[in-house]
Amino acid sequence: MQKSNQFFGTEKPVRLFFRVALPGLISMLAASLYQIAEGAFVGQTIGQSAFAAVNVAMPIVMINFALADLIGVGSSVPISVSLGREDGDRANNFFTCSVIMIFLAGLFMGLFLYFTAPLFAKIMGAEGELAYLATKYVRVYAIMSPITTIVFAMDNYLRISGFSKGSMLLNVFMTILTVTFLTVFLGLMRKGVEFSALSSCLSMFICAIIAMIPFLAKKAVLKFVKPKFSLSLVKEVITCGAPTFLNNIAGRITAILMNTTLLKIGGETAVAAYAVLMYSCGVIEPMLYGISDSVQPVIGYNWGAKSLDRVKAVTKVNLVACGLLSLVCTAVLVIFPQLLANVFVSSTDVALMALATHALRIFSFAFAIGWFSFALQGFFAAIEKPLPATVISICKAAVFPVILIYALQSFGLDGLWFNYTATSILTAILAIILLLKVQKTMKRDIIRPRENEEA
Repeated sequence: MQKSNQFFGTEKPVRLFFRVALPGLISMLAASLYQIAEGAFVGQTIGQSAFAAVNVAMPIVMINFALADLIGVGSSVPISVSLGREDGDRANNFFTCSVIMIFLAGLFMGLFLYFTAPLFAKIMGAEGELAYLATKYVRVYAIMSPITTIVFAMDNYLRISGFSKGSMLLNVFMTILTVTFLTVFLGLMRKGVEFSALSSCLSMFICAIIAMIPFLAKKAVLKFVKPKFSLSLVKEVITCGAPTFLNNIAGRITAILMNTTLLKIGGETAVAAYAVLMYSCGVIEPMLYGISDSVQPVIGYNWGAKSLDRVKAVTKVNLVACGLLSLVCTAVLVIFPQLLANVFVSSTDVALMALATHALRIFSFAFAIGWFSFALQGFFAAIEKPLPATVISICKAAVFPVILIYALQSFGLDGLWFNYTATSILTAILAIILLLKVQKTMKRDIIRPRENEEA
């Protein structure tokens, strides 16, 4: 297998893009399919209450992974840039320290969320059985947190080390494992919602162990070394990972606010319809993320190697690909909303089916516009511009949606369904403004020597 520093900087941009982005897209598609499988099993075998409970619990579950994503994504940028500068020792130290930090973060967050899960459910307005089911679901993830949160970071490290196909196959395998466990626990044994969470956690744990093998066997570009922690290392990881972290946290806070508002306006049925939207979003956004995230090491490597032309070329290909994919997904949602809703909603639940189908048509146009800011956020992070990436992520995940919840409240549920489209429009305008500003300084920044870095 070629090492990352042998083809990130030499292969033609279009060919390079497909070489790294296609496995990334398939990986994230596979990862999202297991979430769809979970939603389908819960909705069809346990019922609407459990389906709504999973949607109430999901923002809390994702908060559990947010800190691990902060470290995983935040370390990937300096690792890629260091490899581009042929500084393997610095890259290996970032890698080793980050793996340790993710384990400790998983331990801390697991303990925190286990004891606060009932409080979170209450804050969102969940009561009775809905709150009980949501708490059970969250606590399984909390218990498994120290041994599962590393899996997505290892996916990044595999791609950085040139194992793009291996990363893809591992994600496909994780989906197969999850569907297998769901079939056994929910389909055959008819267990409750906590076993749905257990199915995902067991799959993540097994795949995390498999992902470690190339690094433990010293067959990857990155290697475990004696860790050398420093304040500057932690600061750089946090700074580079802040956009993704804040996007995750802000997005989950917005989801909590949305669920609370939906419970007040439309009750459990509205929350279940919102869950259908989130599962749809959980298919499309991961594919966009898979493309942009896979390209980040390439952009970071060439940025570190001071190859501005290649940075621009790969970024343009990424933008075109994300745009085309989003337009296709929008068309599918507009034309076939009932087909998707049928996956999660029982055919006997006529009211929920009608509401979910109507909501999907309104919601779908968010993707025709939202891809642009999504791709640019990854670009800014890859070239060590965390501030504009952070501004985009916070505005997209929290500032604009929260403002629009209140600005569009006179439209009732339709105002909530349209929230994401309006947010996408505002975020795209913001991203264009930030891009124009960053373009003015890119040449100067790429030749600027590093300052205050450890050898």
